[in-house]
Amino acid sequence: MSPKTSAAVQAESANVQPLRAEERTGLVVTEIPARLDRLPWSRFHTLVVVALGITWILDGLEVTLAGSVAGALKESPRLQLSNTDVGIAGSAYLLGAVLGAIFFGWLTDRLGRKKLFFVTLVVYLLATVATAFSWNAWSFVLFRFLTGAGIGGEYTAINSTIQELVPARVRGWTDLAINGSFWVGAAIGAIGSIVLLDKAIIDPEIGWRLAFFIGGSLSLIILFLRMWLPESPRWLITHGRGDEAERIVADIEARCGMPVGAPCGSPVRLRTRTHTPLREVATTLFMRHRDRTLVGLALMASQAFFYNAIFFTYALVLTDFYGVPSGHIGWYILPFAAGNFLGPLLLGRLFDTIGRRPMIAFTYAMSGILLALCGFLFSQGVLSASTQTLAWSVIFFFASAAASSAYLTVSETFPLEIRALAIAFFYAVGTGIGGVIGPLLFGALIETGSRMSVFGGYLFGAVLMVAAAAVMWRWGVAAERKPLETVCRPLAAVD
Repeated sequence: MSPKTSAAVQAESANVQPLRAEERTGLVVTEIPARLDRLPWSRFHTLVVVALGITWILDGLEVTLAGSVAGALKESPRLQLSNTDVGIAGSAYLLGAVLGAIFFGWLTDRLGRKKLFFVTLVVYLLATVATAFSWNAWSFVLFRFLTGAGIGGEYTAINSTIQELVPARVRGWTDLAINGSFWVGAAIGAIGSIVLLDKAIIDPEIGWRLAFFIGGSLSLIILFLRMWLPESPRWLITHGRGDEAERIVADIEARCGMPVGAPCGSPVRLRTRTHTPLREVATTLFMRHRDRTLVGLALMASQAFFYNAIFFTYALVLTDFYGVPSGHIGWYILPFAAGNFLGPLLLGRLFDTIGRRPMIAFTYAMSGILLALCGFLFSQGVLSASTQTLAWSVIFFFASAAASSAYLTVSETFPLEIRALAIAFFYAVGTGIGGVIGPLLFGALIETGSRMSVFGGYLFGAVLMVAAAAVMWRWGVAAERKPLETVCRPLAAVD
């Protein structure tokens, strides 16, 4: 069936009345969520994935660049960073992401998804370009903080939008595949660093600065693509903008070749609201859904420590313990990135078929066990730079799927009205506990030059992952293939 014209869509949607509202009471009865979930995959959904999923690529790019250029930053005649300074810059990036997630997450739930995924991308673009002009250690740290704030804000706006637009039956695999694209950004950053840090091609002092322009260039393209994306219809109906939501869904149905406004038999009843008070947010998180909050905190904090502690100091381990030249770090990141990308891509469908609880528990436990084993081999000095990289690639095949499932869990198991702020809360607390502390701790452990000290850090991260697996197995939610409104009843829902 060929796509309908806008006029045809309007004419057809004018003949159906799937959304009814009582103006005085603010009561809305609508089938819009069910209509979104029944849609077949289409070019519209691909556009959503590309235009919004780019956030993960940008984050992967930024984190990889920070690790890959660590050697160049230490050798820079202007910056002259120490290992501790590199750790501080990494923590500043994560601290910015924490605060950005909270602030922009709050705005996303109040002002809408679309406005904020433009604002946060602009913040990121300006900050990452400014990083290239850093003139000393503290200016570099400041711009990394602001870059993190943009990325943290992106996560809240993007994850909530994707969850609300993608059909329920493929929500798990789609979310994991998007999160895994972080490692596409990592590969781009690794390749860029190989070229830009090669002394035979360019002065490294100029090369590391040019590296930070890569993200800015990608952002300009994505700004254009996002112009074609609509506001989340689910957010619109809860904020009393039902007519706008109806037009958007009718247009999407037409693009997918589906009958516009055809009944689904699964209406939801909502009372519209302009915002959700912070007291109600706290009550929802810590009383009504406290078991889910425990699960979210365990998953996010453990994966944040596990990932950030290792990846932010990846280059330091290779240079300090294996003598790898800083300009060659990118070659070692490529196979590591491949394992991380393939994990969510290949395992993702199992989260929709076998189920969330068994797959999340399995990937977390496997990651912890393998890291403990690899850490022991590292401490005994039996690994080379190549075998260490291979071991990390295998570990993070599972760990990448595990970490991606953490974002999936906190995105889908809380009410629509606080989804962005819930994502922000778990990202902030998890990253604050695991992400900010991790790079600082491992930076200090590597500085000692002791393999046993570093192994102690690895072992701690492994224990956190296994503990999170146990928490998920006991209290996790079976959200596979279920509508968001079924997984968690909206706060505005009425019987």
